[in-house]
Amino acid sequence: MKSHISNALSDFFFEYETPRQVLVRNRRVGVVCRLIQLGVLAYIIGWVFIYEKGYQSNDTAISSVFTKMKGVGYTSEKGHERERVWDVADYVFPAQGDASFVVMTNYIITEGQKMGKCPEIPGKHGCSSDADCDEGKYKRTGHGQMTGVCVNETQTCEVIAWCPVEDDHTIPDPPRLMSAENYTLFIKNSITFPLFKVTRSNLVENIDAKYIGKCLYEPKKDPLCPIFNLGDIVKYSGFNFTTIAKVGGAIGIVVDWTCNLDLDVTKCKPKYTFHGLYGNPAEMDKARASIGYNFRFAKPFLEDKVEKRTLMKVFGIRIDIIVQSLARKFDIIPTLTAIGSGVGIFGVATVVCDLVLLNLLPKREFYQKMKFKYTDTHNSTQEQSSDMCITEKDGSQE
Repeated sequence: MKSHISNALSDFFFEYETPRQVLVRNRRVGVVCRLIQLGVLAYIIGWVFIYEKGYQSNDTAISSVFTKMKGVGYTSEKGHERERVWDVADYVFPAQGDASFVVMTNYIITEGQKMGKCPEIPGKHGCSSDADCDEGKYKRTGHGQMTGVCVNETQTCEVIAWCPVEDDHTIPDPPRLMSAENYTLFIKNSITFPLFKVTRSNLVENIDAKYIGKCLYEPKKDPLCPIFNLGDIVKYSGFNFTTIAKVGGAIGIVVDWTCNLDLDVTKCKPKYTFHGLYGNPAEMDKARASIGYNFRFAKPFLEDKVEKRTLMKVFGIRIDIIVQSLARKFDIIPTLTAIGSGVGIFGVATVVCDLVLLNLLPKREFYQKMKFKYTDTHNSTQEQSSDMCITEKDGSQE
């Protein structure tokens, strides 16, 4: 038992394996080997280094966005003999400055509502008798709690609600604030790449107060101007302004900071792209469920000590400003890692060629004998030097 353990330890500690090099002159194997090596080389240079920038480290930015709308709208409602001018405080929700906001382009107004009992609007929650109106119950799309009374004049259920209830069946067409097409949006964006300690702003070099005072964004002529016409934003996103102004919609403005910091930092500049959200913009003109974008808000007030409110259903353009960033810069660590992994992949050629050589060719048994050889330095009379390094190169020609 001890002798077996001793022999095993001896075999483990006192044996050495060395690669045997066999030079094979075979056109098929040689062509396969070179093609694989060329493919690996193209992958390393083309994909890893040129396309994926494997020699650079990368970082994403910390970003802040500030926005400001400008413009004035005008409406004149027929039958009410009432004119109104709408400024930024009236048509932007919420207060200015956010990266996500809504610009009102159309609305339905219900004035002088007060808490009381009144019938639902005709065509909604219809009834033929009181039995159709469950007292104390609510309808999912109703305006209040039902009293159990069916109002004969309207053939609808009576509810406890803000009265008169809103009638939003008819959306104003054309939109009441078509002048919104001429509003302008100012975007101020600052970013910081913490890893590289680089801070940039979309107000890049040569953009001063004089330039901002007269410029307007245009993809080819003024691609760095931070002031955008709302009508142009809608056009670039693929929407029709009249359609989106009527029922509302959502637009994403992407500020893209993709920077190669191996170049001068002044070359790190933003690019703006515009995207219609909530589906294909072309479908806005088709009849489908829940199109557009809208919400409601109320303005409460007291009249003769009675609490009242003005309810507005707002249709508008929701704008979401999205900042995406990626900065790259040369770094020795990823460079060495990419080179090392590439060298390792070169071994694929050897593995494939060995499989072909030792298993598929007609003379595979001959190659196997040339590839593998066992030597015992204790029993061999020809190799008695314990310090001798065995290196054999055998050549054969098919």
